[in-house]
Amino acid sequence: MVASRGAGGPGLRYGVSSMWSPLRRVLVRRPATAGDFADAGWRQPDPGLLSAQHEAFCELLASLGCEVEVAAALDGLVDATYIRDPGLVTQRGGVVFQMAKPVRQDEPRHLGTALAAAGVPVVARLDGAARADGGDFVWLDPQTMIVGRSYRTNAAGVAQLRTILAAEGAVVRSVDLPHDLGPGHVLHLMSFLSPVAEDLAVVFPPLAPVALMETLADRGVRVVAVDAGEYAAMACNVLAVRPRQVIMLEGNPVTRRALERHGCEVHCYDGSEISLKGDGGPTCLTQPLLRADYSGS
Repeated sequence: MVASRGAGGPGLRYGVSSMWSPLRRVLVRRPATAGDFADAGWRQPDPGLLSAQHEAFCELLASLGCEVEVAAALDGLVDATYIRDPGLVTQRGGVVFQMAKPVRQDEPRHLGTALAAAGVPVVARLDGAARADGGDFVWLDPQTMIVGRSYRTNAAGVAQLRTILAAEGAVVRSVDLPHDLGPGHVLHLMSFLSPVAEDLAVVFPPLAPVALMETLADRGVRVVAVDAGEYAAMACNVLAVRPRQVIMLEGNPVTRRALERHGCEVHCYDGSEISLKGDGGPTCLTQPLLRADYSGS
């Protein structure tokens, strides 16, 4: 069941082709408070705080003008609260993935159910050998998506997404992600890249592929570079609610001040349990359903 809270704009109910256009509707999933957190790679969270922090995060989204659709927790699937990863919403509707992490392989079908309950049609599903995580997908503009080829998103996944998005006139460009800490440790494209406006992105340059940095420079995108001292605290994982209005984890004052110097309005939340214990920031906790100006553009 998906329950709605907050209020969104009139007209369209779904459609996404941006990382920073006004976030009108968003899907979240309540966290499971019991399960094998260690097997999923979490540090053991406090169950009460886990729920309370997620509730406060939803309230923050609603206070910033987002219509928040809340899907029920999935018993035992502790990663499922990171609802960005099992798929994505494009202009035509939902695309449901297949996931490489063994303990997450049931999540895509649950995402499909939640999308349908929210009135979002599922227009495509990955099949065969294709695997993907939503954290590897970033819109550069409404016609261009960049995909990180990672241990979670394979070449077959990139190829299928290229075909799916071509149907709506969008081009997929892929970049190879570094080995970093290896296949047992998640490194997504959004682990080190968060566009927050057409001309501004938060980046951890040591992990960014050269081709990506060149692309940002070619497009005139200014980079807020996160230093190593705040990278581990997920300073790179920043959710734009609209251009230069962002949500990020508490505990990253250097990055926050840098964003503010670039004209950003920054809202922070306590993610000690819901984010830091499971390595999932505000982008991971959200599945955008509708990003659009009030005009619908």
